[in-house]
Amino acid sequence: IPERPIPSERAKGVFVILARNREVNDLAKSIPMLEKTFNSKYNYPYVFLNDEPFDDRFMNTMRNLSSSQMSFGLIPSEHWSYPAWVNKTLAAVNRQELERKQILYGGSESYRHMCRFNSGFFFRHPLLDGFDYYWRVEPGVEFDCELPYDPFMYMQKNGVEYGFTILLPEYKETIPTLWKTVKQFMKEHPDYVHPKNMLRMFTDGTEIYNLCHFWSNFEIASLNFFRSEKYLRYFEYLDATGGFFYERWGDAPVHSIAVAMMLPKEKIHWFEEIGYLHSPLRNCPNNPAINAYCKCDPNGSSHLGYGRNCHIRYEEAIID
Repeated sequence: IPERPIPSERAKGVFVILARNREVNDLAKSIPMLEKTFNSKYNYPYVFLNDEPFDDRFMNTMRNLSSSQMSFGLIPSEHWSYPAWVNKTLAAVNRQELERKQILYGGSESYRHMCRFNSGFFFRHPLLDGFDYYWRVEPGVEFDCELPYDPFMYMQKNGVEYGFTILLPEYKETIPTLWKTVKQFMKEHPDYVHPKNMLRMFTDGTEIYNLCHFWSNFEIASLNFFRSEKYLRYFEYLDATGGFFYERWGDAPVHSIAVAMMLPKEKIHWFEEIGYLHSPLRNCPNNPAINAYCKCDPNGSSHLGYGRNCHIRYEEAIID
């Protein structure tokens, strides 16, 4: 792949990809689409993370997909294991119960380690030192629209700290005590609740969590937000309950509630222009002028279907 001139104005941004060696073919599909629609013009670097060492086939395949710098990191075992206070026997019993109820990933142990890692540890990896913003990319996702601007620079210039493409409701059975725990955290740390917070989009003006969340398999966000004392205290509070293992707390609601609690509306942004598919859900621009640069049908967007009610809550909150 030929080298391209790098724009003189770039943010300290990085693509972060949590992947396993066996997902090499899925990423061989996703990264060329990301390069074509955006990164071939900017050459932002990639960081790949795995709880096992990457093999040569994976690394060589990735390096052939982009001229950007690529780094491959091993996740520390303490970031992908049970903390000392978790009862593994109870966790196993609870996993079996969720599996019996046929809840997605209900019986998966590795999924829980992944959610906990994405909630509290990915931003601490030394390969991310020196970066201010990250764009999370999942194996097998698709990017359908040519981007005429740099989302990282948009974040930097506009003071945005969290960007998303898709909103949807969480499975109620996976987070039965999450909101109760969050409310107790807010009671004990009222100073961490921003006076212009966005919590109303997740509570509908009541004390009950409506299950909506930013789908975190796509995020463009400030690493410094996650590194902040307030977020670290929040994660540690949640982690101490064992909820990632006793239940099936996803990083999506964990991130989303923190963002809504700690940030005002002007620091949260819907990247409508980014055509994104994580099957079966999609974000595709409705605006014909933008959609002219896309290869997707806006009628299939989640904000018009499965995630419609959640997206309405977001729109009401930013107008309020």
